[in-house]
Amino acid sequence: MSTWYCHIDSPLGRLLLTGNGEALTRLHMNRQKYAERVGATWRRDEGQFAGAREQIAAYFAGDLTTFDLSLAPTGSEFQQRVWQALRDIGFGRTESYGALARRIGHPDGARAVGAANGCNPIGIIIHCHRVIGANGSLTGYGGGIERKRRLLEYEARTAGGLQPAGAVDLQTSLF
Repeated sequence: MSTWYCHIDSPLGRLLLTGNGEALTRLHMNRQKYAERVGATWRRDEGQFAGAREQIAAYFAGDLTTFDLSLAPTGSEFQQRVWQALRDIGFGRTESYGALARRIGHPDGARAVGAANGCNPIGIIIHCHRVIGANGSLTGYGGGIERKRRLLEYEARTAGGLQPAGAVDLQTSLF
């Protein structure tokens, strides 16, 4: 099966999108921990990602709070359960690693949830940035804590109606 890809610019920097022709398989930020690099056999195709590009742009414009894309992240059964649970954390909301572990039936699995969260291959869309420490601290994020903070602040402002759609101040460089 072929891997298709494209790059898009975002307020968080350049994003790499990959897909299998039917679903989005990865979304990586530039300078992200565990970032994927374009493979020698991958095929560039902007058209494969039109829906993802539109929804990501709408998200950053404040016009979209829930993504509706076909996703195919690769991971273990446990990782898949964690990633599905991440998608259930609402826009502008957060959940602790421990609470997420309890919600998926692993009450003592906060560290395992954290590890699975850290392996999330489709950042932003699978909302790993919405998971925080039990004390409310911002811990661990493959895209960097500064990006996590900016995403959470943006979502809180947008969800709270403090900033009109399209007027989000994520355009300043995060680096």
